[in-house]
Amino acid sequence: MKLTRRATIASAAATAALPRFAIAQSDTRPHVKVAVQIISNTGTLEPLREQSSNASERWVNSILETPIARNQQGQLERVPGIAQSWKRISDTIVELELRPGVKLHNGDTLTAEDVAFTFGPEHMFGAGLPADIPPIAKRHFPALARVEIVSPTTVRFVNSTPDVTLEGRLSAGGSEIISGRAWREHGDWQANSRKPVGTGPYRLASFTPGSSLVLEAHDEYWGGRPPVKSVTFVEVPETASRIAGLQAGEFDFACDIPPDQIAVIERDPKLMVQGGLVLNHKIVVFDKNSPPLSNPLVRRAMSHAVDRQAIVDSLWAGRTRVPPGLQWEFYGEMFIKDWQVPAYDQAIARDLLRQAGYKGEEIIYRARNNYYTAENATAQILVEMWKQVGLNVKLEIKENWGEVLDKKGPRGARDWSNSAVFDDPVSSITNQHGPKGAQQTNGEWTNAEVNELSVALETGTDMAKRRAVFRRMLEICEREDPAYIVLHQNAVFTAHKRSTKWQAPPSFFMDFSSRAWKA
Repeated sequence: MKLTRRATIASAAATAALPRFAIAQSDTRPHVKVAVQIISNTGTLEPLREQSSNASERWVNSILETPIARNQQGQLERVPGIAQSWKRISDTIVELELRPGVKLHNGDTLTAEDVAFTFGPEHMFGAGLPADIPPIAKRHFPALARVEIVSPTTVRFVNSTPDVTLEGRLSAGGSEIISGRAWREHGDWQANSRKPVGTGPYRLASFTPGSSLVLEAHDEYWGGRPPVKSVTFVEVPETASRIAGLQAGEFDFACDIPPDQIAVIERDPKLMVQGGLVLNHKIVVFDKNSPPLSNPLVRRAMSHAVDRQAIVDSLWAGRTRVPPGLQWEFYGEMFIKDWQVPAYDQAIARDLLRQAGYKGEEIIYRARNNYYTAENATAQILVEMWKQVGLNVKLEIKENWGEVLDKKGPRGARDWSNSAVFDDPVSSITNQHGPKGAQQTNGEWTNAEVNELSVALETGTDMAKRRAVFRRMLEICEREDPAYIVLHQNAVFTAHKRSTKWQAPPSFFMDFSSRAWKA
């Protein structure tokens, strides 16, 4: 039936007269509120700067996506994402075919130009960027020569050296794709670091550093209409407050639940806790600028003095494990099956201290105030274990990473964690402890042989030889000239309403896409 102009106007007027809530009711998707320990360590949303697994990994892939995705409903294996396929051209070149029609948050359609811009001089490698960004970019892509645009939907990543891990790097943090046009419109790098425009299922609505991050559904998301209307991450540092807020209905999710609180929460039949092991190890790292720690025998003694299983049993209720060093089975053929952490043996520790001529000199140990789950309790247990073998360790609790990494005053050991961001040891041992890694660039520890081996690991193509190189790096970093102590694998537990049909991934990510949330 053809409407007359009068009928059209009358229809529009009738619609306008409807109560606002009647129109709004057509979208019944929930608004979700998540209590997290911390949102951002740096006050930014830029993955190249905000890299903490237990902070940025919660939300980053809701906004920004890597070219190659990881299966958050499986074992984090690589799967098609905004790159629908990829292939090896040579030892130095990987070609990606972008998914057609992917919409950015500003309404643009993603093209190869955006991918090339992401890895270009304005964002990652050029002059004039904040001083810390090019080194971090080089840590993630140590030999990237250029990104070639083959067609509007085809790009080639060209390395200057062979790299068997390029596909892994393109699935890991630091490779998230941004809108080139939005970046240029926002202006300087700092402005962009708080206004990311990507392709994820949710777009940025607001960000208040130290307080909250609000995301709203990106209904043109290539992976399907998001099942949640908005997600608000609220920074709640205290575990008890996160739990109380969940119990009171203030929050829908509470993150970083200590194992000893799981049973307490689940006494309420309306609540449940999900989670388990993630690809992250809790570690203590050494600073060789500390006079006592300049001697590797003292560092070796500190490692042998730690009863790791006692920590797992007492603080984690056996819900995590003592891993075989700084590695994960996730590495596949690069996993060293017969490797173990140094044995807990107080006699060995005391003998090493005797050989070192240690006379009770004070060693400073810096930790955050429960930044990691059970961090304070773990630190106190470690200090007592070290004391039992004759080590004089003074614990200093710090409020932020600036204080932990401060080079002023006595330096010693500190808390940290290390993740396998993709399925190869260059993603962990080289990324954090190699020549471009944070521990060495912080000036805490270095080893010439490890630096040479890091290059061999990054550029080698013979997997058997690479595995031998990795073993040697473990021997140096964990036994001969210790860079760190691996304490335990981390586990992540998230509490939420039992009625919520959400699947926890094997990572820190709070995935609210339709892949994890079943309406």
